[in-house]
Amino acid sequence: MKIAHICPFYAPTIGGVKQVVYELAQRQLKEGHEVHVYTSDWDKNKRIEKREEIIEGVYVHRCYHIFRAVNFVSVWPSVFFKLLNRDFNVIHSHIPNHAHAILAAFASKIKGFKHVHTTHCPWTEGYRSKFGVFMDIVSKHTYIPLLFKLADKVIAITPWEIGFLTKYGCNKSKIVIIPNGMDEILYNKVKDNDFRKRIGIGGKDKLVLFFGRLNPTKGVDKLVNVAREIGKDRKDIYFVFRGPDEGVRYVVEDAVNKNIILVNETRDKKEVARTYQAADVYVLPSYREGLPLTLFEAMASGLPIVASPVNGVPYEMKEPENGFLVKYGDLKNLKKRILQILDDKKLSKKMSENNKIKARSYSWDLIYKKTMKLYE
Repeated sequence: MKIAHICPFYAPTIGGVKQVVYELAQRQLKEGHEVHVYTSDWDKNKRIEKREEIIEGVYVHRCYHIFRAVNFVSVWPSVFFKLLNRDFNVIHSHIPNHAHAILAAFASKIKGFKHVHTTHCPWTEGYRSKFGVFMDIVSKHTYIPLLFKLADKVIAITPWEIGFLTKYGCNKSKIVIIPNGMDEILYNKVKDNDFRKRIGIGGKDKLVLFFGRLNPTKGVDKLVNVAREIGKDRKDIYFVFRGPDEGVRYVVEDAVNKNIILVNETRDKKEVARTYQAADVYVLPSYREGLPLTLFEAMASGLPIVASPVNGVPYEMKEPENGFLVKYGDLKNLKKRILQILDDKKLSKKMSENNKIKARSYSWDLIYKKTMKLYE
């Protein structure tokens, strides 16, 4: 089968959507499929000069972006013409409110390709520029309904999305729920994990982890404030922040002290596993989310979780089975729940066991099989 993924970013850029495409592509290659990725030449920071290359067996085609609507949204119309010049069995586009998705839909219709689209849950408003808000409204009332009409199947990553999909013109019979997943490496205990030693944390100390994009929507500033507050009384609790900078790294840098540690981003899967497994609790205090990969990665690593009950999160995480849900900006309760997990070993152990079991349902191998069944 010849498969083309159309997505806003790909390696070496870090991001949830990129990771989904990467995980699917690697498994598709392993089963003998030919996989192409069409993406922008914008990597969130600069233009990538190399337009055509093969990355781990995947043919990567970077399209020249003519402008950026906002920092993380670029417009690259040449993808339409590139798709017309090749033959594919399946076109799989990602994120509906980006122009590349509707261009892929038009090309698929003209060429007679089957077209699958994954939404990645972009429906929450807020933390957008004025132009971003304007374009979000325009997309929801123009090309998103057309995209849903043209697509053969639409993948929602959480049941929370269904109401939005039908509101914006998607026939319910087209919708399939396939969540995000996580790598098998996270289930296996890392031998001789030296992560704590490398960053100067003792074996008996407590480690609170934020692992993800340092983006304004993630509530990084809220967790920094809680870390400062807890650090006044508890010298045995450390807060570790790790992830690529998307505008708020400076917030953590300015707060770094004995109990607040900033660790550079990583793309290495073994290092990702070491990071999670060194922690005692994972915190995701976001303003908005789709269905974050980090939620399942933390579960697979056996971490209790404290997270905002936004979008798809409460569909996958229940309290107190998996951790605690705390409203965005409720710093008092965020502090309370973090300390409750750290200080109650019996509760923490139960959450850890529950999360390891639950995470098995989100193995990338299972997600891949569901996706390929949909293709077929």
